[in-house]
This record gives sequence, C-alpha cells and structure tokens, in this order.
Amino acid sequence: MTAIKKTKIKKGDKVILLKGKDRGKMGKVVRVMPGASQLTVDGLNLFKKTIRATRQGERGQVVDKPFPLKIENVQLVCPACNKATRVGSRIVKDRKERYCKKCEAKI
Repeated sequence: MTAIKKTKIKKGDKVILLKGKDRGKMGKVVRVMPGASQLTVDGLNLFKKTIRATRQGERGQVVDKPFPLKIENVQLVCPACNKATRVGSRIVKDRKERYCKKCEAKI
C-alpha cells in the first residue's frame, strides 16, 4: 500500500503552471488527488475528448476536458501579493494555518 502524500495546495486555490504547454498561465484548482500527487486545474492542460451520441438523432461532440497535472509542476499564487510563492504553515491559537512565504499573509 502506498502512503498518501500531504499537499500544501488545496481545492479552490489559484495556481500558476511552471511546465508544459500552458506554462505561465493561472487557474483555479478543481480537484486534488494526493495519492497520485496530481491535481486538475480549470481551463489548463485541456485535451479534446469525443463523446458519442446517447440518443438516436443526436450528434456526437468534441469536448475540451482538463487532464490532471503533477503537483510539482504548479505553484500557489498568493491572494494578497498576487505572486507565485511557497507555502508555510504555523500554529495560531491552537489552529494550523497556511501563509505566504513572501508577504507572510494568511492564505
């Protein structure tokens, strides 16, 4: 059994792509798969997928579908300073919170 890695990027975070065909573009995280160390970003890493007609008389379609990316190929964008940054964690009032390593704002 493989160990599930902890990720510092969560669903709903804004990230920037560091590698691949969409390098430099930003998007919102839709899904995180820590077991496979992958995530899906809305509007990035899109591939064409053909869909068959389900009913008679209906036509098939070609749809753009976002495919998963490796977590190490994206970096979190701080909502306060709007820069790509590393994520730190600290304990404030018995709760753990994430913060930006550049401007130290809470994420």
